[in-house]
Amino acid sequence: MSNYHVVMEAAWLVRDVEDIDDAIGVAVSESGRRLNEADKEYVDVEVGLTDCPACGEPFDSAFIAAGTALVGLVLEIDIFNAENEEHATRIAKSEVGGALRDVPLEVIQTIETEADDEQAAE
Repeated sequence: MSNYHVVMEAAWLVRDVEDIDDAIGVAVSESGRRLNEADKEYVDVEVGLTDCPACGEPFDSAFIAAGTALVGLVLEIDIFNAENEEHATRIAKSEVGGALRDVPLEVIQTIETEADDEQAAE
């Protein structure tokens, strides 16, 4: 059994906003609140980055049209005692997806991490 760090991307809709910074604040706050209510406070939430197609520089992953914003969030979670990488991604999507119903999630990275000292001794 191994431990994994799973990084997912979520698409969060924010309605009735005029400013990108407000949209990002609402998206991070609402997602954090829903995760906390589901006792998932161990999931890290940050705004994602998108590369500019013209210059290649990264910028906050948020877009507003007609007062509605689409904010790309990055969610990170540590999964312990998974059988393999695929098992870890399924656990992560289940844990986070259960708290963030109707929010599209996509796993973007899964990294195997060091096992605890107790596990290494076994």
